[in-house]
Amino acid sequence: MLLLQLGFITSYVGALHDPSPHRLSIGVVAPPPAQQQLLTALAQVPDEAVRPRAVADRAQAESLIRDQRLYAALLVDPAGSQDTLLVASARGPAAATAAQKIVGGLEQAQGRTVRVEDVVPLARGDAEGLSGFYLVVGCCVGGYLVASILGISAGSRPANRHRAAIRTGVLALYAVAAGLGGALIIGPVLHALPGSTWGLWGLGTLVVFAVGTITMALECLFDVIGIGIAVLLFVVLGNPSAGGVFPPPLMPPFWRAIGPWLPNGAGTDVARSIAYFDATRLTGPLLVLAAWAVVGLVVTALAVSLRPGGGRMGAAPGRQADGEDASTPRRTPA
Repeated sequence: MLLLQLGFITSYVGALHDPSPHRLSIGVVAPPPAQQQLLTALAQVPDEAVRPRAVADRAQAESLIRDQRLYAALLVDPAGSQDTLLVASARGPAAATAAQKIVGGLEQAQGRTVRVEDVVPLARGDAEGLSGFYLVVGCCVGGYLVASILGISAGSRPANRHRAAIRTGVLALYAVAAGLGGALIIGPVLHALPGSTWGLWGLGTLVVFAVGTITMALECLFDVIGIGIAVLLFVVLGNPSAGGVFPPPLMPPFWRAIGPWLPNGAGTDVARSIAYFDATRLTGPLLVLAAWAVVGLVVTALAVSLRPGGGRMGAAPGRQADGEDASTPRRTPA
């Protein structure tokens, strides 16, 4: 517990205390000479803060932003001194602010001004863009808590394949109910997030089930310590790296690297895409979530098959292995 507590502090503060952009994708629409000059200037921003890209026109710039391939795009007005910066605050207000600060500095150095246009704004009930993130966090919490409760109450490892199947079925039913509840609360009840309620229901169900199956597998492998490992994965590492508070380009390298591969980050990407970006670029995050669920199921099945006789070692009387009655006398060898 002490290590988890210190890890929690280290991970959250380490990921979020000093956001600075790294390879923030910004497009440039301008006549050829000016475009090349701006691309070079953006590429020379210290610490590889920007990943510039030449864009043909405004239509392409908006399309790339809506397809989540650009965070922002600068439209140069060759006939005037005021340019336009297109941003998508729905992808992360902090990223939009960082792009505005970087481009504003370059424009000011050239004696020009820039106005900001938000082409994918946040919904009224999602002021800081955190609603989708908190939906996913809640689903992750539900997933590892229900798996932990099943393990504590019935033995950390199912006694046999039949009991493992029952426990998996209970987890699946819980995931469906939890996903529906979360989608209804965040959508029709609180109006905190736009987008398809069906899509958010499916997302919530998949996140709860994936996290729950992995927690169940970790309990099979490491007994009660598996719950602590689940907390390490999904709370200590998963939440700060999910891109909820700051999108990946504003996080340090370690958290930026692990975020998309954990259920928290993959789920947050899916929630934002469903809510604001017409469900684009879903394949990768959904495959990540599905992979976690499959790994959890396979590891649980193997653990039960290879180590028959489930439950915690030294379980308290009356609460022995899953499916075992404490009142049943045991036969001892002669």
